[in-house]
Amino acid sequence: MQQRPYCPVAVVIERQKQPNAWEDWRFRIVEVVVDPDGLGDSPRTLRDDGRFAQVLHPGLGVTLHRDEAEGYYLNLTSGSPVWFVMWRIDDDDPSRAWPELVTLSYNEAGRLLDAQERVDNLPLPDEVCAWLQAFVDEHYRPEPKQRRRPVSFKPPGER
Repeated sequence: MQQRPYCPVAVVIERQKQPNAWEDWRFRIVEVVVDPDGLGDSPRTLRDDGRFAQVLHPGLGVTLHRDEAEGYYLNLTSGSPVWFVMWRIDDDDPSRAWPELVTLSYNEAGRLLDAQERVDNLPLPDEVCAWLQAFVDEHYRPEPKQRRRPVSFKPPGER
């Protein structure tokens, strides 16, 4: 059985306390870092001054799948390839948020957004683009275009 390509990553989430009169907390994905050394599995607070906090969430990873090759291709050809990070806020403690999934597939990110999940994106570094491009070059085959018959050649009942 062939091993699927895998890239370990960690995500940094920033939390801001009472950014305005209508919100108690605001979160944003600050960074996705490649984590080849394995920073562990437990979240770590990098900074917390009471108003702003940054938390590193290690132990995530991106696994490439052949059936997502079209989504990877669309990401790479978008003009600015990105990491897609799906994250959640704790229902019981709205001051907590964490990343659930990191993907490079445009199609998978679209499915997550259709399911009403929070998905943010961040620019993809050149070395990860090259790794993804090698996978796409090997596995992506565009669908052959179907020739459409001009409407004038169809019988009137089929137009």
